[in-house]
Amino acid sequence: MNSFIWKLKSKYLGLFQLINISPMKSKTFFNMVILTGLLYILLCNCKKEAIKVIPTVTLATVTNITSNSATSGGEVTSDGGATVTVKGVCWSTNQNPTISDNKTSNGTGSGSFTSSISGLTPGGTFYIRAYAINAVGTAYSSQAIFSAIAIAPVITTTDLTAITTSTATSGGNITTDGGSSVTVRGVCWSITQNPTTTNSKTTDGAGTGTFTSNITGLLPGTIYYVKAYATNSVGTTYGNQLTLTTTAVAPSLTTVTASAVGSTTATSGGNITSDGGSAITVRGVCWATTQNPTTANPKTTNGTGVGSFSSSITGLTRTTTYYIRAYATNSIGTSYGNQETFNTLADVPTLTTTAVSAITYTTAISGGIITSDGGSAIIAKGVCWATTTNPTISNNKTVEGTGTGTFASNISGLTAWVTYYLRAYATNGMGTSYGPEISFISGTVPDNDGNVYRYITIGTQVWMVDNLKTTKYRNGDPITNVTGSTWSGQVTGAYCWYNNDEANKPAYGALYNWYAVADSRKIAPSGWHVATDPEWTTLAAYLGGGSVAVGKLKETGFAHWYSPNTGATNSSGFTALPGGCHNVSAFFNMWGGGYWWTSTQSSSSIAFFEYISYDSIGTLKESGEKFNGMSVRCVKD
Repeated sequence: MNSFIWKLKSKYLGLFQLINISPMKSKTFFNMVILTGLLYILLCNCKKEAIKVIPTVTLATVTNITSNSATSGGEVTSDGGATVTVKGVCWSTNQNPTISDNKTSNGTGSGSFTSSISGLTPGGTFYIRAYAINAVGTAYSSQAIFSAIAIAPVITTTDLTAITTSTATSGGNITTDGGSSVTVRGVCWSITQNPTTTNSKTTDGAGTGTFTSNITGLLPGTIYYVKAYATNSVGTTYGNQLTLTTTAVAPSLTTVTASAVGSTTATSGGNITSDGGSAITVRGVCWATTQNPTTANPKTTNGTGVGSFSSSITGLTRTTTYYIRAYATNSIGTSYGNQETFNTLADVPTLTTTAVSAITYTTAISGGIITSDGGSAIIAKGVCWATTTNPTISNNKTVEGTGTGTFASNISGLTAWVTYYLRAYATNGMGTSYGPEISFISGTVPDNDGNVYRYITIGTQVWMVDNLKTTKYRNGDPITNVTGSTWSGQVTGAYCWYNNDEANKPAYGALYNWYAVADSRKIAPSGWHVATDPEWTTLAAYLGGGSVAVGKLKETGFAHWYSPNTGATNSSGFTALPGGCHNVSAFFNMWGGGYWWTSTQSSSSIAFFEYISYDSIGTLKESGEKFNGMSVRCVKD
């Protein structure tokens, strides 16, 4: 620098002499020039050698957080005087993460950037900073904290061991808790696939790792499906499903106490409470005059399977003590019920059962005729009934006094539309005997054609629940069956089945012209009549009026009606079905509409009928030519 100044000084002094500036003045002027030059040089050097620093960077908000990923980023607001060569975010489970930890690399230069973060641990808490690197060094943003979303645990089911008739051992291995503590674990099982904790289960502590579960309460010879489960704050997950088959054993059963004991016969049976896990191939009772009879002695064979069964024992000797046991056989062997004993009698009464009549929803009338007291006074008689065959006095019964001869029984407490089995009974000093069994259906009425109709009370009316099916008038005369395509010329009673197919009879009944409805011989069973138009009006009014009645009359679903079967609830129990119609020359609209004649005529050729459609909830009172074929519903007189 000094040599430079002296060279500059010599140069400028010579110049000053040339331009005639005095030495003193030239010296002062020179100093000013020197000072100005130095300032210029300094400024040039400062500009050329400006100071560089690390970048300035900010962190973007962490978003899109899942169990193992998230989104963040940042913005390099200053490169510090040197180009940013890499930028991104870094994170760790420890505070103040650096680029030595997990990081992203999201390009170079200044400005905003987005970072996709992956490889997180579910439920973990993480610290994150943005970073930027230039030639001077690495800069970091302020620190943020976030947590990955926890997930349900991961678990496998341990192989089944120690399988017995009612127990087994399993368990599970929880390899990760999903970022949330496992609060309960165990195994669950069911006889259907994919069991859950709503089925039978064990509870085997908490936390991760392996555990053992003792499964109890199983049935012998049964297939079960087993899964381990684990629950954390996120929910419950299940391990792989295993299949378990318990060991079969011999059946378990009891013997029914002997009843209806006569001079040579008795009734017993059994109740098989468990087949031991192997199908029952034969069951019955065996008996002998010595204790503990087996199937090597006389026996009955009463089918297969579990549950109760009845056995009729025959070929006994009068006034003899017998021992009896129920038996059941499966693939494991034969088991026996408890031993019962009974004594055959001298004789029992002989009787018949009277036909059931006057059937209502809850009552009926029957009885019997005792033709012989068996040589011992009748001390009790009546009828007994049940919903299973062969009812006895241990079921429902009436008590109608003593003595032989004819008696009547009023039956009560029945349930509507249920099939009952009934027998007359008589008891003397020798025991109880029964008349032949009769079955009947409560809440029904028969016609003289052998059809049985259900009925129901709606308001003040009693309506049939089924369309009329009879092919005869009440006096037994046949109704003309017209199968031709043209009905318009028919002016006397006629009927047909829809499409002339009798397979339509059970559900839809017959289609009648109005002349059959009006015939003086009557098509309704005794005590009933074809509904009048005013009676249909009364029915609709009771159900809330024509705008809503149809929905309450129609059978629900699409087994018989077209979809949408608008508004159908059948809340009345009327069970209207779409039996269609036969017009001048053709069948039409089965499944789409129901047509019911009334007994009310409009004119000499026109009568009223009721129409119900699959797509309406309102009643449609119509009138039509009397030759049309339509369904009929009857009302009780």
